[in-house]
Amino acid sequence: MLQACLNGSRSRNDHPAVPCTPEEIALDAEKTVRAGAAELHIHIRDTKGFETLEAADVTRTLLTVRERVGGIPIGISTAAFILPDSGARMKLMWSWTTLPDYVSVNIREPDSEWIAVAALSLGIGVEAGLCSESDAERFVAMPGCESCMRVLIGIHRPDPGKETAVVRQIRRVLKRAGCTLPILLHGSETTMWPMYIEAMLQGFDGRIGLEDGSMLLSGLNARDNEELVFTAKLIEGRF
Repeated sequence: MLQACLNGSRSRNDHPAVPCTPEEIALDAEKTVRAGAAELHIHIRDTKGFETLEAADVTRTLLTVRERVGGIPIGISTAAFILPDSGARMKLMWSWTTLPDYVSVNIREPDSEWIAVAALSLGIGVEAGLCSESDAERFVAMPGCESCMRVLIGIHRPDPGKETAVVRQIRRVLKRAGCTLPILLHGSETTMWPMYIEAMLQGFDGRIGLEDGSMLLSGLNARDNEELVFTAKLIEGRF
């Protein structure tokens, strides 16, 4: 499965094709799905372009995207930097009238267990984000961790020869705990393509998009998310 991460916390200062408005995100989603993406991960923006979890903004974005790509799973971020107050973040989640198919929860964040529980109580899938062995240890100790839909392993530091070692460490913890959840592996910037290729080699799901990086394997800047996903599908065809 190839997930397209369309915007993240990026702005047009990072890349001119970063989609921000609901209409831009929806059009980008349609193009990436046509290019081969099977799932979408987006960061919701308000009318001023700031990241938000407000119900009205979540509804507006999800409905606009679903009009373009009905039936495609859509996930949104619940990262603490969007709204540091845990209680306020959960209150907003409980106020949602239009629900995403899943949310991404960073396990390294102090309130991750409560955010995950809030999502699950609403019937929303949880993608548990792990970046280290300690994240994995914390995750498998969480009550109900097996109720999550998958584990999202992110390797972000360029450390040649060691990225795969971190993946092995995380997998070892998961295996020891009897966790058999699906794994989505991704990187960012210089680790984006190496981790995508590693995902293909290991039979994991992968993730590509402007949230993670804009560089093509050629070293040139991608035109947009569609070109990144198209390139990823070309690579997938070689495995």
